[in-house]
Amino acid sequence: MTESTIKFTVPSDDKDNMRRTLRSVFDALNEKGYNPINQIVGYLLTEDPTYITNYNNARSIICKLDRDEILQELVRCYLFDSK
Repeated sequence: MTESTIKFTVPSDDKDNMRRTLRSVFDALNEKGYNPINQIVGYLLTEDPTYITNYNNARSIICKLDRDEILQELVRCYLFDSK
């Protein structure tokens, strides 16, 4: 059995779309009085869309993103883009 490492790559235009989408979801959660960070983390860990409000279509738009790509980009930014 051959095991190989899977490498995820997120094209830069997808990163911009991901950033806009996450910001939109963040704003919708914040406007509804939720803790946006906790709610988004809950969604990413469980893939349970009920963590995300339907307000401003936030639930629908976050479900269009690939969770693995979001997590990969978040870890990359945390490790390499933080100051």
